[in-house]
Amino acid sequence: MEVLFIALLAGFGFIVAYHTYGRWLGQRIFRLSAAAVCPSAKLEDGVDYVPTNRSIVFGHHFTSIAGTGPIVGPAIAVIWGWLPALLWVLLGSVFIGAVHDLGSLVVSLRNNGQTVGDIAGRMLNPRVRILFLLTLLMALAIVLAVFGLVIAAVFRIFPASIFPVLVQIPLAVAIGLWLHRKNVNLLLPSLIALGLMYLSVIYGNGGWLGAFNQTLAQWPAIVWVALLLGYAFVASVLPVWTLLQPRDYINSLQLITALGLVLAGLAAAALFGGPPVADGGERVPLALAAPMVQWNPEGAPLIFPFLFITIACGAISGFHCLVSSGTSSKQLRRETDARFVGYGSMVTEGFLATMVILACCAGLGLGIAAADGGVLTGQAAWAERYTSWSAGLGPNVAAFVDGSANFLAAIGIPAAAGVALMGVLVASFAGTTMDTACRLQRYVVQELAAALRPVSFRGGPWHPLSWLGSRHGATAFAVGSALFLAGMPQPGQEWTLASAGTGGMVLWPMFGATNQLLGGLAFLVIAFYLWRRQLPVWFVLLPMVFMLVMPMWAMCWQLFIGPESWIATGKWVLVTMGLATIALEIWMIIEAVRLFPRARGVLEEGPAECVRPSTAG
Repeated sequence: MEVLFIALLAGFGFIVAYHTYGRWLGQRIFRLSAAAVCPSAKLEDGVDYVPTNRSIVFGHHFTSIAGTGPIVGPAIAVIWGWLPALLWVLLGSVFIGAVHDLGSLVVSLRNNGQTVGDIAGRMLNPRVRILFLLTLLMALAIVLAVFGLVIAAVFRIFPASIFPVLVQIPLAVAIGLWLHRKNVNLLLPSLIALGLMYLSVIYGNGGWLGAFNQTLAQWPAIVWVALLLGYAFVASVLPVWTLLQPRDYINSLQLITALGLVLAGLAAAALFGGPPVADGGERVPLALAAPMVQWNPEGAPLIFPFLFITIACGAISGFHCLVSSGTSSKQLRRETDARFVGYGSMVTEGFLATMVILACCAGLGLGIAAADGGVLTGQAAWAERYTSWSAGLGPNVAAFVDGSANFLAAIGIPAAAGVALMGVLVASFAGTTMDTACRLQRYVVQELAAALRPVSFRGGPWHPLSWLGSRHGATAFAVGSALFLAGMPQPGQEWTLASAGTGGMVLWPMFGATNQLLGGLAFLVIAFYLWRRQLPVWFVLLPMVFMLVMPMWAMCWQLFIGPESWIATGKWVLVTMGLATIALEIWMIIEAVRLFPRARGVLEEGPAECVRPSTAG
């Protein structure tokens, strides 16, 4: 019953936070108004700026910010125990992550849907804009590379997920065209899409489809990454209503129903026990199999600061500011929808991360296959998957998939179907993060090309960066740079088809620190936005300092201090990117500290806000 109590208490806490703290932020601080003209209407172009129903925007936003982050991060971090991971998810998502996401969304809405990096140039100064955009460029290149490799790994571990994930693409296009041309109610397309998705999971691994999945699962990782980035290229240049919105909406429905099934399975396992490990055996009681706190797990870095960069999505993630200001702000129809999309999506993601923690720490204990053909339960099952920090990404993802499948088995869903459903969930959400990240990287490349052009090539009608200013050129750069990073072999190996991609996962530690640093820098922009308008900033300053210090601490430890520091082990790509990131952060902080005393009450120059709301809404 302890596990069920944690799940219900967390869910209730997130609902209360949305209706109290979230409401206070929306009404008293940001003063959201239904009278405001949003960028989607003011700048409507049918491609990026498209006024959209808030439910569809929620689906796009939620699936884009979620991705595999709230799955992979908590699944790794529970090696320090379930309590630290749970506390960080609960407190971080309510008081830091949701504030960050809502603030980034509102600031972008009030600045014509521009990205937070572009806005930084006016909130602080033009130098900061260049610095911020360069930081975003590196961070998004890592996101695209890492998530491409994650999907390739999921396909290899869970081949049954391949066909359902692939069939989502034509299904999403069909739903998008239907909604766009017929302007029908969402209910019928939603039910059809959800039904087809579950049919593809149930029947997508039998007969010739099973052979198809097994064949594709053997493809080299770099081949999958190249194909996935090709898909991301297409998704990035198409109008959002064609593929991005419907695919994200379908995935949001899939996740919400899967969460409901997992919660139902958790309740059944708590009340009646998990499925018997053998025919005719007794049901396994549900209990927390992981330790409450484990300060020094084998091979793991220090819990401080690494807990706070390992669990990003689900507590606070800098990538969210890019989604809020990059795509969602261009689609919201009404400003008052910002709380539902920004704050609501983040606390929903916090609940997802909570369920991941419980699946890894309790669901796993209901039974997993042992190497000798037997079945392990309880603490033995958890210890089998969490042998050491260096065990790799695969066992951590598998811990969530198997633990969730055990919950589903408690309500009668066959184990094979449960594993396939969870595998599809992980791969689908990584895919939505990829296509959104590719579109965001396109925005960043275009903004950076425009910012650098007058500096380097004054007066000329043409310059070498012209091609980066176009939609297709910027997207090609985004895809090409990510493919280069993902294709790195292990240090010391030559580039071959077999070795390409084997070293790309060394980017994962860099992803965590850089991603969280973006959160601190986004808080910096939000703080200046409020400070210039003489609005309260106290609720932003502490999270801002926390999210600037923790990633810097972690990156310095990885660069110089740890037993396998990047400098000591000769990981020069990480060394170069890490030092560049630290330098950019320090420079931006210096610029901010110098400007902050003089900025209060002084509005920034630049494009006027769509409408300055005069009343709270």
